[in-house]
This record gives sequence, structure tokens and C-alpha cells, in this order.
Amino acid sequence: MIVLDGSEGEGGGQVLRSALSLSIITAQPFRLEKVRAKRRPPGLKAQHLTCVEGAARLSDAEVEGASIGSNTVTFRPRAAKAGAFGFHVGTAGSTNLLLHCLVYPLALAGGGALTLTGGSHVIASPSFDYVARVWAPLVRRWGFVVRLELELAGFFPEGGGRLWAQIEPVARGEDPALSTRPVVDRLVVRSVVGGLPLDIAHRQAETARRALTDLGLAVETDVESLPVAHSRGTAVLVLAESNGRAIAGFSALGERRVPAEEVGRSAARDARDWLRGVGALDEHAGDQVLLPMGLAAAGLLGAARPSRFRAQAITDHLTTHARVLEAFLPIRVTLQGDSVEVSPR
Repeated sequence: MIVLDGSEGEGGGQVLRSALSLSIITAQPFRLEKVRAKRRPPGLKAQHLTCVEGAARLSDAEVEGASIGSNTVTFRPRAAKAGAFGFHVGTAGSTNLLLHCLVYPLALAGGGALTLTGGSHVIASPSFDYVARVWAPLVRRWGFVVRLELELAGFFPEGGGRLWAQIEPVARGEDPALSTRPVVDRLVVRSVVGGLPLDIAHRQAETARRALTDLGLAVETDVESLPVAHSRGTAVLVLAESNGRAIAGFSALGERRVPAEEVGRSAARDARDWLRGVGALDEHAGDQVLLPMGLAAAGLLGAARPSRFRAQAITDHLTTHARVLEAFLPIRVTLQGDSVEVSPR
């Protein structure tokens, strides 16, 4: 039984999601104590409970503490299985974070499909646009092929979105080659609305475009009105591309009484900050690739091999995630300066 302390480091839901994935993949049970101890309120919320329930269905696991507000979760997986699954995350719980939790064990079990209902563009979570345009191409480098389709957008706080994901059996990946940043040759401002006038999306996009034009890069805009069930909202994603491939993304979510122009400026500011630095990946992508890097270093994706990348920043989130991976896998995560290296132990 691996015992984890949820109050250490970042103290949020990432510990639980990664522990569930790794528990299924390695067939090791775990107990997580002090769940989300640094969040208010602490304990399991609806979207975290759905992660536990989803992981349990994928692996026929025995679970203790699977209830709203629970501060301790014990998870004992059996064999992971491929297939099609559907989960309802709740009003605006993040479908994208649930996807991150389930995709790796499902791919390693032989693949399958996920239909997830809940929030697609919500606070404290990657947006669907980011997941589809940055995360999915990135994890393909390690052999995880995920095809995504957004049937309905679900904006915070109403949610009600629905996405579909086809996960292929894990394949042979390529050399991620993330030690240095590729040359950025284009920026794309993707601005979307749901249940609101398209003019808002145009204003967001144009403000972000103007804030980026002095960088000497081509800046293009992509504006779309997304289908919704009963939510309303806006979002902007600035994509940094190299040779037609997105390598980083910077999101901003619209809020009530926040002008569309400020939403566009916010995403543009984050993109400018990253372009001034030397990180090969944006801050969130750096944390998200750590798990597939760990699987590669542990020999679960073929011959064990080390990999490394240059981070935008070594955050508490990334450091906490690294400790979780080391608890489950025979690997070592070395964080030095802005360099992150994952190697066989």
C-alpha cells in the first residue's frame, strides 16, 4: 500500500488524479490522506469523486472513502480494461481533468472511448481548446493518440458540455526533443463564445492580436461560436506554433462584468511572458507531460529511456507531481534550475 499525504506541496487535486492513473497502470494500491488539504473546502468535490469512480470502473477497483467531502481515499485496482465509458462530471466539473486521469491507463489497456459530460471551459482547468490543440499533439510524442470532438461546450458555472474522446492503444512514440524551445514562427489567437453574440469573440481576438503585433511574428485569428446546451461564456487561447505545430498555449476565460478586451489582453500577456523566457513548454504543459515522461523512463512504453525538458517555471504543482510519480514508478525526477529530467532509477 502506497501512502500519500495530500497536504504536502501543492495540496490540490493533481495528486489524486495522477495517483489513480498510476495505481491502475502499475497495479499498486494506494491510500491518499488529507485529500486536497490546502483547498477550501478540503476533501473530495464532485469532479474529484468522478475521477475516483471513473478510475474504479476502468479497473474494477475496491474503493473506500468515495464520497463528497471525504478526506481519505483508499484505492485497490484490479486489471485495467479497454472499452467505451461514459461519465457525468457534474454541473461544471472539468471534463478535461477527468480525461487526463483516465487516458493513460485506458491507452495502455488497449484503448477505448470516453464520453464526458460537464465543463469544457472552466476556471482552474485547461480548456477544451487547449487540450485539443496543445496537450493532445504533445502526448502523441510518447505514443498516446487521442482524437477529440466537442459536441457541446460547457462554460463555468453552468457547464452542461459534452466531449467525445477516442483513445488508441499506446503506440511507439518519437523522441520528444524538448530540451530547447523550437523557433516560434506564428501565433494564433483562438477566440470562442457560447450562447453570446459573436461580436464578443471578435473583440477578444482583435485586442489580443493588437497586443502581440510588435513581437515580429505572424499573428492570425480564429473566431468561432460554439454550440451550448444552457451555459454562456467566452474564452481565448493564444497558440505559439513552430512549423505548423502548436508548442504552447495561453488561455483566458471570460467572466461576468469583465470586458471582452481584458480577456484578450490577459491571454496575450501570458503569451508575451513565455516568449520572453526560455522554457520549451508553457507552465501547464510542463506539468502535464511529466506522467508520460515517467512511464517512458519506467520502461512501460518500450525500452526505458530518460527524457528532459526546459521548464518555464518549476512550480509547486510540478514538484508535487514529481514526488507522486516517484512513489509509484522506478524513476528519478531531477529538478535543477529550469531543467526537468526524468530518468530510470
